[in-house]
Amino acid sequence: MKKIVLIFLLPFALLAKTITPNDVYAQSILIEKHIHFLLKLYGLKHHHADIIKRTELHTKLKPRNAWQKSYEIMVKVNMLRASHNLSRIEPVGMEPVEQLNPDMVYGQTQRILAELEIYEVRKGIEVPKFQLNVYKNKTPLDVYNTFARVSAALDELNGAELSPSYVFAETMRIYDDLTIVLKHLHIKDDTIPSVRLQKATPKDSLIVSMALLEKLQKLQRSVGIKTVNFSSFNKVNPRPSDVYSITGMIIAELQPIKAYMGLTTSVTPPAKKYFEKVPADIEQLMNWNLRKISLVKNLDRK
Repeated sequence: MKKIVLIFLLPFALLAKTITPNDVYAQSILIEKHIHFLLKLYGLKHHHADIIKRTELHTKLKPRNAWQKSYEIMVKVNMLRASHNLSRIEPVGMEPVEQLNPDMVYGQTQRILAELEIYEVRKGIEVPKFQLNVYKNKTPLDVYNTFARVSAALDELNGAELSPSYVFAETMRIYDDLTIVLKHLHIKDDTIPSVRLQKATPKDSLIVSMALLEKLQKLQRSVGIKTVNFSSFNKVNPRPSDVYSITGMIIAELQPIKAYMGLTTSVTPPAKKYFEKVPADIEQLMNWNLRKISLVKNLDRK
């Protein structure tokens, strides 16, 4: 009789918990509490109101956009570890999917929390037991905005924003993804780098990035992939961190396109380490990426 009961209950035990944006948001707030605690511990000034004003978006985003922002956080946690002579862990990439679910973003929150806890243990920091709150009616945008605050707070903790070299590394990941797409579509890539704009600013890179996003969205709409309104990302006086964020959104928007084409095992190559890059390098490479995506007229589902 006992065996029969166990067999009956087994399917229920194997059912995975459905992860919602509310669950992901609760974990993102937990991450924010850890960062705020470390800022206070180190006696660093936290400009919370200014960060909210600078980073908060008012639009509709998808889980893939929040996931990409969490990748940015992992990069900055690595910076924190490296600055304290701790080993770096390469941020994980993800196999492309047409529709990224909240559970995948939840997984990222657990990786971030684990890395923060490892840092705290290695530094001998006693951390209070933070309460995990319950939330309702949260959306991917709420999660993204919390991640954006965490990312900016990590800049305060690290004492620096992501340098142009970091932005260039992400722009190279876009280049690698587009190379994979063109090869898969058997499109001859005869593009060459654009003329270098020596006095390029982050604004110049942002303008090209937005143009590239428009090209991606045109391809998405042509095959029924739901698009995102990125107008809120367009800043009048962007910082390097704003350009980094938009490169992340380009990578995020490439994933459903790759999945649609059948490139489900083509994970975006990890970022390489670059040094002494400047905005002119980023603007030139992003323009080259724009030329590459302009070669794609149609997407084939494989």
